[in-house]
Amino acid sequence: MSRKTAKAIFEALLQRPADPGPDKSWAFVVLPKDASEKLPRRGRTTVDGAINGIPFRETLEPDGQLSHWLRVSAELREAANADFGTVVTVEIAPVDQEPDPEIPADLRKALQANPEAQVTWESATTVARLDWIHWITSAKQAKTRVKRIADACEMLSAGKRRVCCFDESGFYSKAFKPPQSAN
Repeated sequence: MSRKTAKAIFEALLQRPADPGPDKSWAFVVLPKDASEKLPRRGRTTVDGAINGIPFRETLEPDGQLSHWLRVSAELREAANADFGTVVTVEIAPVDQEPDPEIPADLRKALQANPEAQVTWESATTVARLDWIHWITSAKQAKTRVKRIADACEMLSAGKRRVCCFDESGFYSKAFKPPQSAN
């Protein structure tokens, strides 16, 4: 079985985030490493899957440990009849083609203001665009995000299709991690 067509089935604890933000109804699952290893990349990866047999399509987030975590909406959690702190059966497989990512409004505005950057953006692969967005949205401070957008437009204007020096998995920079569990 090739890595791209590999399906992973595993059991995992459905965790409540310690700091869920305004929406307190979502949960998350941390994938075991062997499940993540079947995916095509360590960064954000879109999968088709099921929790307790209830289908979903979601983008997994990197956990900074060469694995991934999955945000589970209240709707999916309720449909799967799964409460916080229970063990769920999860099935995942990478999608055949990554969907076009939603472009954040501030990046979209900057690209529209820079025709050369826009041309390169549009010619980049979906995965490359996903990495650019991931790099920008991973900024912890607003000023860093503003600088990354400016830098992205400069690099794209120069014809650079991929963001350099960005560890999409968070393994080397520890930029990414799953939420802390309240369980």
